[in-house]
Amino acid sequence: MSQHSILNIFIFSFFHLIFAIDVPLDPNIQKDLIQPPTITKQSVKNYIVDPRDNIEIECEAQGNPYPTFSWTRNGKFYNVAKDSRVSYRRYSGTLVIDIHGGGRPEDYEGDYQCFARNEHGTALSNKILLQVSKSPLWPKENLDPVVVNEGASLILQCNPPHGLPPPVIFWMSSSMEPITQDRRVSQGLNGDLYFSNVLRQDAQTDYSCNARSHFTHTIQQKNAYTLKVLTTRGVAERTPTFLLPTGTSSSKLVLRDEDLLLECIASGVPTPDIMWYKKGGELPNQKLKFENFNKTLRIVKVSEEDTGEYFCQASNRMGSIRHTISVRVKAAPYWLDEPKNLILAPGENGRLVCRANGSPKPTIQWLMNGEPITVPNPNFEVAGDTIIFREVQSGNSAVFQCNASNDHGYLLANAFVSILDVPSRMLGPRNQLIRVIEYNRTQLDCPFFGSPIPTLRWFKNGQGSNLDGGNYRVHENGTLEINTVRKEDQGKYTCVATNILGNAENTVRLEVKEPTRIVKGPEDQIAKRGSTVRLDCRVRSDPSLRLTVTWMKDESQLYISNKMKKEDDALTIFGVAEKDQGAYTCVAKTELDQDFAKAYLTIQDKPDPPMDLELTDLAERSVRLTWVPGDDNNSPITGFIIQFEENRYQSGTWHNLASVPGNVNTAVLRLSPYVNYQFRVLALNELGSSMPSPSSERYQTNGAAPEINPSDVRGVGTRKDNMEITWTPLNSTQVYGPNLRYNVKWRQRHTGEPWSNVTVWGNRHVVWHTPVYTQYEIRVQSENDFGKASEPGTVFGYSGEDLPSAPTNVKVYEPNRETVVLEWGPPEHPNGNLTAYTLRYQAFNGTRLSKAVVETLSLNQTKYIVHRTDPVSRYRFFLSGRTQVGAGEVKTVESPIKQDEAYTRNQVDIATQGWFIGLMCAVALLVLILLIVCFIKRSRGGKYPVREKKEVALGPEDQKEEDGSFDYSDEDNKPLQGSQTSLDGTIKQQESDDSLVDYGEGGEGQFNEDGSFIGQYTVKKDKDETEGNESSEATSPVNAIYSLA
Repeated sequence: MSQHSILNIFIFSFFHLIFAIDVPLDPNIQKDLIQPPTITKQSVKNYIVDPRDNIEIECEAQGNPYPTFSWTRNGKFYNVAKDSRVSYRRYSGTLVIDIHGGGRPEDYEGDYQCFARNEHGTALSNKILLQVSKSPLWPKENLDPVVVNEGASLILQCNPPHGLPPPVIFWMSSSMEPITQDRRVSQGLNGDLYFSNVLRQDAQTDYSCNARSHFTHTIQQKNAYTLKVLTTRGVAERTPTFLLPTGTSSSKLVLRDEDLLLECIASGVPTPDIMWYKKGGELPNQKLKFENFNKTLRIVKVSEEDTGEYFCQASNRMGSIRHTISVRVKAAPYWLDEPKNLILAPGENGRLVCRANGSPKPTIQWLMNGEPITVPNPNFEVAGDTIIFREVQSGNSAVFQCNASNDHGYLLANAFVSILDVPSRMLGPRNQLIRVIEYNRTQLDCPFFGSPIPTLRWFKNGQGSNLDGGNYRVHENGTLEINTVRKEDQGKYTCVATNILGNAENTVRLEVKEPTRIVKGPEDQIAKRGSTVRLDCRVRSDPSLRLTVTWMKDESQLYISNKMKKEDDALTIFGVAEKDQGAYTCVAKTELDQDFAKAYLTIQDKPDPPMDLELTDLAERSVRLTWVPGDDNNSPITGFIIQFEENRYQSGTWHNLASVPGNVNTAVLRLSPYVNYQFRVLALNELGSSMPSPSSERYQTNGAAPEINPSDVRGVGTRKDNMEITWTPLNSTQVYGPNLRYNVKWRQRHTGEPWSNVTVWGNRHVVWHTPVYTQYEIRVQSENDFGKASEPGTVFGYSGEDLPSAPTNVKVYEPNRETVVLEWGPPEHPNGNLTAYTLRYQAFNGTRLSKAVVETLSLNQTKYIVHRTDPVSRYRFFLSGRTQVGAGEVKTVESPIKQDEAYTRNQVDIATQGWFIGLMCAVALLVLILLIVCFIKRSRGGKYPVREKKEVALGPEDQKEEDGSFDYSDEDNKPLQGSQTSLDGTIKQQESDDSLVDYGEGGEGQFNEDGSFIGQYTVKKDKDETEGNESSEATSPVNAIYSLA
């Protein structure tokens, strides 16, 4: 238990004592100690009561034994028992007078004084003057109308009947409307109504004085005054004169600690002004008040230094006058040294002192137990304002009264002298445990009592030496103070109290604990809005003490919201906002001590928007914009962006106009003609842009001809027979006037033809019926109702493109056995910008076709090399140019036919053999005969039986007719089946009139994705269609027969 707890339980100074004995409030001691009476509560000296309520005259006292009470009235003993309406409040000396039971309160008015007695003395109350509140009625009177000239001064007297306490005065009309008061018309302290000068409108109402009583709050109204104002043509101006006070000087007496009220009311035309001064010094401004439109000077709680001459000065433009008020400050008695209760042990000495001051100086009278001290007493000596006691004995207890009085009042104080003899005793709890933090100062309490006053000594751990001096100090009340507690001070301490009547002792055990310290506290931080902040608070404390860590924000307990995380050694705040800014304090607390660490968290945010936009320096092409910056939210403003909006072309769309540094709040803005401007400002800092400011007022500039022509003029064909002319139109600040339009001109370049032109309101125009991919000159000029822009520059454009013709000079050659080379030249008619070449090629060997390869070649490439995959196959190439429109005409070529020497050397030359030559001749003859027969049969339209009746299996062609015959009329150009052997020994399929080259070049043949030919051969009867093929065909026997037929 700490020393503060002990002091809260045991209060020593119940009475203020001169010497060493204090009587504690321990009930076990109180019941054994004598105490003369002491007055603890009483009514005020001037006691005014409400006549409607019961009357209570208070008198409360205490003593041991408990005192009895009696009263005097008007200096004589008041027998309470004889009046059935008067009684004492229970356990009190307070008188209760029952007015509700039918008593008249006026019958109980007078001076009352209370006496509280026990066997050890008598205490007195002040004399209490009891008065009953009175509210007398206003006397009936008939008031004649008040006739007054306009501009004259006037006093309407109130003269209220005397009341107790004085009533509150105010003026109203008979219809209960308040009279307006000002510098000209006002109410004085005496209740009268003063007019510095009367105006004709003052006659528009009547004037009634009203009095409101203090207790009943009833209002009495005097008969109303009626004014009749005599008007003249003009009111003459006059110098001021005083209505109150009269004359040039007056005097004022005021008592110390009361309020001084000085009043000056003057008349004059125009209404005078009142000023106050003090002769030879300054007015006391700290307790000075001017009231009633400067007509009343109030000084609160005056003192002797406020004595002097004050003067008021009334002045208007006609002159001024002065009135001097001599103020004297007197004083009822007031205490300098009020006598205090005195408790002594037998044989001790003491004194009572009663010092008071006042003006005039008060006289001091001593009384004992309510009676004047007229004869000497062997126990004490009266020496003016002091009573001296020497070697007092038991039985000398009494109550002494000191009365200090002068012409303005009196003071009465009670002080008792009590003689006690009590053995030493301990008052505090026994065997206390005191825990204290190391290096702190602590006090071990040992409350004790005894009379005579015991002596007290302290011992540690039963050692015989008294603890006093050095790190220890023993106070008079028995407390042992240890200036700096260390670990070695821990132990058991014993206090021993001794007087001539006996000894008493008590023990206190002291434990020393490690201090609580914040080893790492929070640090000041500047954080951006929305970031996460960590505030450290790492604590070290005594492990035997219960530690709690709390956080404060701006000196108030911090509420840990769901966006905060409180840990043992830190506080984390997620997504900080402006409301999180402030001073954070970490408080580490145990039951014995605490430590705290504070840091300030500053939150940076985007700035607040600027305010109060103002346009000044209005000119034809410029204006000055000024604004008031908003709060920078802890991040300095680095700049401002000024935006504008116009409501003719893009209403509601804001555009950046200018930017200025952050230390500037004004800018001269360059403006364009024919724009109805409205401005706003945005502030910038490190975190971004503020919200826009409120918009400024609008400012419209006059029109003018355009100064610039449209930009980004282009001429591009969208079809092969047109050219689309486009441009970027002027924006809203470049229009400069109404009806903006564009004059568009064009002509073919290098032809000298005249310009074509058209007026356009948009941003495009299409020229039709143009030759393919022809260059044009183009001009676009701005124009509005105020004129045209300067002559525009010339831009070159092109009409639309078409498909290109086939590449020229296409040839294929084989520089060696491993490669095939394709070369070509550009198309004769590109019909546009060539973008690339498309090459498709595939290898073939007879009817065997490999997978086609497709390549996109750059515009500058004119040669392509193919690396062979085998030495036998030939290659077929399809080449075309490409523009933006697409791929053009295809040129088809094949690699040349070349004998394979290696293959020939490896073969047997059977062509030189005799048997082979004879066999071939026979076969040729048979075939010729067969063809002649077939031709004849076909010419006749009949059918020629091939099989007759031979049992020969039918081939695929034979199955066309069930009877085994061929229908030659349906298959005039059917190629022969079988193959021929070339001269070099290779096997080659018999070729027809229509080669693959024909189909490729004519565009009729098609290849699928794997390169195979999927077109159908078409019978060609016109030999001219085969001209231009790179390889010629041998004449077939069938064609020879046709020619013969």
